[in-house]
Amino acid sequence: MLKLFILLLIVVPALEIGVLVLSGNTIGIPWTILLVIFTGVLGAWLAKKEGLQTIRLAQLQLQQGQVPSGVILDGLCILVGGFGLLTPGFITDAMGFFLLFPNTRAIAKAFFQKLFNRMLQNGSIIFINRR
Repeated sequence: MLKLFILLLIVVPALEIGVLVLSGNTIGIPWTILLVIFTGVLGAWLAKKEGLQTIRLAQLQLQQGQVPSGVILDGLCILVGGFGLLTPGFITDAMGFFLLFPNTRAIAKAFFQKLFNRMLQNGSIIFINRR
């Protein structure tokens, strides 16, 4: 898992630079810069909107005595998505929007839930319940 993370840390910025250069050559440098700024501002607004909605839902579930486990995963997806949109580049923007919109976020949540369950089963993650 750590090797994959390190690989992504090297590959994603390199791909982002390539896409930004290609975009600058295709639509022009000023439009590329404006597009990157626009997606950053839009992403910050959308992350705030979705984040506040998620916090309200978590509070409602807690008031009703429910454990907001799905909402916590929503919150993590929104956090990562917002970070992706604030990071300059079109690849991270696509990933960020994917994680921020509720319909596509459900796909990511299902994937992360399966990954988490698999990690629990094979012992990569240990859950300790202290009462």
